[in-house]
Amino acid sequence: MSRWSAFGGVLAVWAALLVVLLPSLFPRRGPEPAEASTASGAHERVVSISWAGDITLGSSFGLPPEQGRSLFTHVRRRLRTSDLTLGNLEGALSESAGSKCAAASEGCFSFHAPPQNAASLRWAGFDLMNLGNNHAFDAGAGGQEQTVEALRRARLRHVGRPGQITVVRRRGLRIATVGLAPYPWSTDLRDLAAVQALVARASARADLVVVMAHLGAEGDQQSHTPKGREIHMGEDRGDTRAFAHAAIDAGADLVLGSGPHVLRGIEFHGGKLIAYSLGNLAGWHNFSTSGTYALSGVLTVRLSAEGHLRGGRFTPLRLNAAGVPSPDPTGEATAVVSKLGHQDFGFTGLRLRRDGSF
Repeated sequence: MSRWSAFGGVLAVWAALLVVLLPSLFPRRGPEPAEASTASGAHERVVSISWAGDITLGSSFGLPPEQGRSLFTHVRRRLRTSDLTLGNLEGALSESAGSKCAAASEGCFSFHAPPQNAASLRWAGFDLMNLGNNHAFDAGAGGQEQTVEALRRARLRHVGRPGQITVVRRRGLRIATVGLAPYPWSTDLRDLAAVQALVARASARADLVVVMAHLGAEGDQQSHTPKGREIHMGEDRGDTRAFAHAAIDAGADLVLGSGPHVLRGIEFHGGKLIAYSLGNLAGWHNFSTSGTYALSGVLTVRLSAEGHLRGGRFTPLRLNAAGVPSPDPTGEATAVVSKLGHQDFGFTGLRLRRDGSF
């Protein structure tokens, strides 16, 4: 055999070996392991929580028709779509004739409604009402006891009294709620040590913690969330931002504010959401509805069992002259909240898409 024949035979052997070895040395790239991650994500427990602005079910300015149901006719479908819907109840559900306001006093507002009006909240889709606000004692301690009893009869939970933690279960998750305000009938939000202690106790009892609070000064000039303490008519209402940040640092997964009666921006802190104010949801001729007072909304947040944000939506609303809300197709409230979030908080502010999603 010639040298060239022998060399050709060696080349043939090597070629055959390469045909066998190349596929194992350089395998073809298969599909990304997205199916595995999608499959695991599909089993993640996610709960939806909705929050709405201030609510009154009647006052000396009048009582809404249908024992309050007429206030929620146009927003009921939206409120009933979440796993847990929370609201801020301003005023007493009481037969008491007492009032915190002296006769003929100016600048003092006291809200009373019949106890049977509580049923309208359950009909509208609410599950739990926050009583941590400036109107919770409008009929005194006795009036608040009647309010709590009225909510109980309507199968509604409540929170907001000193040291109170209310735990509800949704989708297999325990959700602890607390309500705070700068008043003696609630845990004082100005005492940050007390705030953090309460949130820490709530965190030890549940998978998720939601904090609701009466925050900030009131009025159509209070749309921006300032730094430092907020004073309203001589009343110290605390350092709004410091309170919200302290609550999250102590373990809160969501902070929901009310009180200014106008929309405010939404902020991220530590990866958690803070909604400082959604304005007024519903009243009956007791809230101003001019200008920015007419803008409102419902915020829905989706949280995982670990408290991670999984998206959500802001639904813009507009109040009519009587104080009854309806969905607003113009989306003006959405644009306002998004703009305020950017102006007040910069890159930590929540920017909403045009359709309100995030």
